[in-house]
Amino acid sequence: MDIFSKICLNLSNGVLHVARLALAALGITVIVGVVMRYAFNDEPPYIEQVALLLVISVAMFGAAAGVRDSGHIGLDSLVKVLPGTIQKAIHVLVEIIILIFAALLIWGSAEMSSSTLHDTIPTLGISEAFRYLPVILAGILVILFSIEHLLQFALGKRNAAEKK
Repeated sequence: MDIFSKICLNLSNGVLHVARLALAALGITVIVGVVMRYAFNDEPPYIEQVALLLVISVAMFGAAAGVRDSGHIGLDSLVKVLPGTIQKAIHVLVEIIILIFAALLIWGSAEMSSSTLHDTIPTLGISEAFRYLPVILAGILVILFSIEHLLQFALGKRNAAEKK
């Protein structure tokens, strides 16, 4: 379990660094686009599409890292006043729901990716399927992180009130 947790921690840290780099690249891309459009009246046609790909990457990779750190939105005011066994059951249920959501996210993104595989993003010359790659990768990571949390609950290494 410790090895699996270490792998998940390294994956989470890595994907968070990728999200940070994508956010920095997004900022630079938008600034370049604005300056080129308004100062030179000559915005490169690919700026908007690159920005969209970067937004997807930032959102999905940041969300995956947030799941690992239990940073997702939780309305747990009521749960905190319940007995410990019920708290644990609710937290396990939440992890199972997150796992199912991630699986559906992967499935839907894979379907969209395969249906757009032969379409190209005109200004970039790459397949539309690339739009779904960050979503699929993030979904896989969310599944791994949810499995880690479930294993920690099962082994008693994580209590219901704990947030990493």
